[in-house]
Amino acid sequence: MKKNLFLLVWAFLCLSVTNALAQEKPFNLVVAQDGSGDFRTVQEAINAVPDMRKKYRTTILIKAGTYKEKIVIAESKQAVSLIGEGNVVLTYDDYASKHNRFGEEMGTSGSASIYIYGDDLYAENVTFENSAGPVGQAVAAFVSGDRAMFKNCRFKGHQDTLYTYGKTSRQYYENCYIEGTVDFIFGWSEAVFNRCTICSIGKGYLTAPSTDEGRPYGYIFYDCDLVAKEGVKDVYLSRPWRPYGQAVYIRCNMGSHIKAEGWHNWGSKEKEKTAYYAEYQSKGPGGDTSKRAAFGHVLTDISKYDIQKVLAGNDGWNPSVEGNALLTIKR
Repeated sequence: MKKNLFLLVWAFLCLSVTNALAQEKPFNLVVAQDGSGDFRTVQEAINAVPDMRKKYRTTILIKAGTYKEKIVIAESKQAVSLIGEGNVVLTYDDYASKHNRFGEEMGTSGSASIYIYGDDLYAENVTFENSAGPVGQAVAAFVSGDRAMFKNCRFKGHQDTLYTYGKTSRQYYENCYIEGTVDFIFGWSEAVFNRCTICSIGKGYLTAPSTDEGRPYGYIFYDCDLVAKEGVKDVYLSRPWRPYGQAVYIRCNMGSHIKAEGWHNWGSKEKEKTAYYAEYQSKGPGGDTSKRAAFGHVLTDISKYDIQKVLAGNDGWNPSVEGNALLTIKR
């Protein structure tokens, strides 16, 4: 009798522990190429996320591996987290001049390896890559959704690596690595790069913002390291893709590959009147501001560029403190 009672209590305790662990499980879906997870591809996992599930996060754990697939996170797939376990690479090899099935050129936007339209995307420990090589525009990540956060991620490509596409999108990059050659961070969005490594693998331009007129911010780099592959030189900090492009570098360490003039006007004197380029306490061999292009600014006060102010918008988003926590306000 006592033995049976003991077994019953033991079974109850095991079931309680199992249920508790299940409730505390930090992920909802698992992707593994060897079939040990719920899905073998990332896109299959994305497709399984309930549409418009935005009050709770859907966390997808991606097991180590190189996943060659063109991924779309649709607008209806909101509050998705992509968490890499080990070395996770999401890659594809399209490029702008490549022809689609109808014989038409894909164009820059069509070349992306991953499209992110859903709001509140969070990614950690994931590499986003376009492996097409030096063939012109070839986007690794196309980010359109609002409140997108990337932590410890890598973005690898050549020209046009990271496309910050959404005109009202706010994006936050923390401890990330971004590499490329020409205009490899470009687009309309307001984006903060905090303690990131920006690596030039060929001469060109780090950024090409197309900030809309009237927007308070464009690109802001805080405490970033601007580095280059061996032998690379003649790199500009930015050139304005559109007339009102904005880029600000704050306390960044700049390598010798950065050109003394720093800023380029994209061949337009008119853009010098409307684009806004500035830096504050630049350091390193490329951080000397004494020979910068005349239309750039050297700041003495950066209170305007507090991260919380830049990304707050109308809803108080503060990823630098709150990480991937969802906003609790009704939206």
